[in-house]
Amino acid sequence: MDLNSASLKQALPVGFTGAALDRADRERNDPEALAAALGDWRARLLRLNGLDPELDDEGRLVWGSLADLPDGSQPLYLGYIGGKPHFVPLRMGERHGAVRSPALFAMLGLMPHDQAGLYACARSLVDWHQRHGFCAACGSATELFRAGWARRCPNCAAEHFPRTDPVVIMLAEHDGRALLGRQAAWPAGRYSALAGFVEVGESIEEAVARETLEEAGIKVRDVRYIASQPWPFPSSLMIACVATADDDRITLDTHELEDAIWVTRDEVQAALAGDADVRFVAPPRYAIAWSLLTAWVGSDGCD
Repeated sequence: MDLNSASLKQALPVGFTGAALDRADRERNDPEALAAALGDWRARLLRLNGLDPELDDEGRLVWGSLADLPDGSQPLYLGYIGGKPHFVPLRMGERHGAVRSPALFAMLGLMPHDQAGLYACARSLVDWHQRHGFCAACGSATELFRAGWARRCPNCAAEHFPRTDPVVIMLAEHDGRALLGRQAAWPAGRYSALAGFVEVGESIEEAVARETLEEAGIKVRDVRYIASQPWPFPSSLMIACVATADDDRITLDTHELEDAIWVTRDEVQAALAGDADVRFVAPPRYAIAWSLLTAWVGSDGCD
């Protein structure tokens, strides 16, 4: 199977995607529509502990009514799910950043992809507001508008919108093997695809080549896009790719990676299956690195 085949990409499960959310952009600048959504008795409010979600016994998000809105909070309008308006509470002044609690790691492993997708949207939106309370142009305090999908400065009229940062995550392949790396802070034995932020004035293909060369000293070409994933820690778009390496000589940037290894398809398949005898531990299922490795194992290779 070719990594570029449409059937493979359509069947590939990717974490934090598949949310059945009508984002209702048409209503964000419509005060009457927003008032109707806020006044709808069916409206639901996401229950959060800080930025962590509450889950039921099936790993699904827990929602309450707008009457549960905490004091000092504002409702951000997510949109419609099943015809019902859904909101998430925002309390300005709290700061959480990219930190994930130990409990969240366990919850992410329980959540179906569509539920994780809803959570990714809500978490990223709340986190953005909490980190952008002041105007980047003049420093004045900003105000929420567009139903929570933007902030506006009352002093200079600058408008600020939620951002997402593009990140390439890639496998270099050579002679039927894929390049994986690990960071020192990761759980023991875990290896994953190399990754890095796309820099200004740079294409996805250029970012893949630069990051692979910088982190592992490997030159790559023929970059192929596989899939993408929102990553809400705090708000990135992971762009998964595969590229062809010209050779397999690794030169590590030890500021970025603790180690890097070439692995075979059999090794990756065993790691994905949780085989305790394999020499590395696979990334978690909710990470797009899992999906990327799954796609690579299911392909015939492109070397």
